[in-house]
Amino acid sequence: MTRAEDLHTRGLFEAEGAPPGTIEPLGPCAGVLRGFALAEVDALLAGIAAIEQAAPWRHMQVPGGHTMSVAMTNCGTWGWTSDAQGYRYTREDPLGGAPWPALPATFLRLARAAAQAAGFAGFAPDACLINRYRPGTRLGLHQDRDERDLAAPIVSVSLGMPATFLFGGLKRRDPVQRVALRHGDVVVWGGEDRLRHHGVLPLADVPHPALGSQRLNLSFRRAGP
Repeated sequence: MTRAEDLHTRGLFEAEGAPPGTIEPLGPCAGVLRGFALAEVDALLAGIAAIEQAAPWRHMQVPGGHTMSVAMTNCGTWGWTSDAQGYRYTREDPLGGAPWPALPATFLRLARAAAQAAGFAGFAPDACLINRYRPGTRLGLHQDRDERDLAAPIVSVSLGMPATFLFGGLKRRDPVQRVALRHGDVVVWGGEDRLRHHGVLPLADVPHPALGSQRLNLSFRRAGP
């Protein structure tokens, strides 16, 4: 059975809001792994706390002059940055010139396991973008295409407040799915779905019992050569 057939077959038996451990297909090579990160939440939050001490949160400027409403930081060999000159990956944090914090072992283990569960064995991320959302913040539709290795999938982990994930097509005007993401959910997309447009609707203020009025998102990629 191919990856696409496997995701589709499981999807026939899974309604929206499926329990932890199930996979909800979003496309031939994309799906939501419900609750996949729940067992690692404490370690993930400890890792984020250490990373933000070394590389503080910042609101990056986009080439058009606007400032992103989502706060960001990075860890790994490469970190994603944006300013008036454009989007790119760097080995050093532009705020201080030091290398980005290393990927914690827990982060790597979770990213690899999620990718393998979705059919992408051998995933070796070298970058993790960490986004912090507050009520009202959003992420517009975009493609992740700054990475040099587009054959590797994206693995996206949701923590904290619920969010509505937008998953569109290869063209900006293609139809868009609205996917409810909860604490501990992981979205994986790659293969023919790798360059799909995606984003996040403005967050409603629905505080999480442990994290309060925020959503944290870990986005793992293979950015370098």
